[in-house]
Amino acid sequence: MATLIENVDSREWKTGANRSVTLHYILDGTSDDETARDYLLANTSTTYDDLVRDECSLDPIFVDTVNDEGKWDCRVRYVRPKRHYFEVGDSSFSFDTGGGTQHITQALATIARYVASGTAGDHKGAIGVTRENVEGVDIVVPVYNFSETHYLANATVDAVDPTNYKQGLFNLTGKVNNDTFKGFAAGEVLFLGASGSQRGEEDWEITFRFAASKNATGLTVGDITNSPDGISKKGWEYMWVEYKDVIDETAERKVKQPVQVNIEKVYEEGDFSALGIS
Repeated sequence: MATLIENVDSREWKTGANRSVTLHYILDGTSDDETARDYLLANTSTTYDDLVRDECSLDPIFVDTVNDEGKWDCRVRYVRPKRHYFEVGDSSFSFDTGGGTQHITQALATIARYVASGTAGDHKGAIGVTRENVEGVDIVVPVYNFSETHYLANATVDAVDPTNYKQGLFNLTGKVNNDTFKGFAAGEVLFLGASGSQRGEEDWEITFRFAASKNATGLTVGDITNSPDGISKKGWEYMWVEYKDVIDETAERKVKQPVQVNIEKVYEEGDFSALGIS
């Protein structure tokens, strides 16, 4: 019956970028090299620390095939795992929901108003009202940032004219989707641009960056609404509010209140199917 004993000079380490460790054994009890190999593989671990088993070697010390006796000098080497090499058609994904900052002048709701005497004026949700204007406040708003790395064939990136695809990426940067894209409705995704490099002569590694902001419906600003469905704006449209001085009859004083809501288109739309990653 075969036995495997680790040598006292085992666990030979090499550090650095090509970190490895080699374990030394003496395998006894068989003259058959295949039996010895299979026993060595079955009785040594496939991993060591964070390394993986790379190769095994057996050198005969003595072999007696008549009596089926033998002794083998064995080495098992462990190395850093090989990095997965992405192929054409593969992709990877990352995201964060850290949000963005937006300056607003209108609250979702006024929780309370306090005055020393009399009745507090009603600004209809206006924030930071002064004698001259409405100053507002900066808040964190939901923005879903995500990026995708794709591995594209030369035929896609350098098709016909080498500048076509790259120029298309440039032209789409700073545009919003004109149709559904990656599960988002039209108007919700802003293309922040792409960066890429060619891998040898075969293909390209390109990272695409996006930010998503949800479309909104049913909005009301002060007493302003768009009956019956409320005010609507797409995710990357800009909404701003005009205010004017009015007399609050209850408080008997002048206050600023919203009188007009404006929805502005500030980004052009683009056909994201041209990215070739839908």
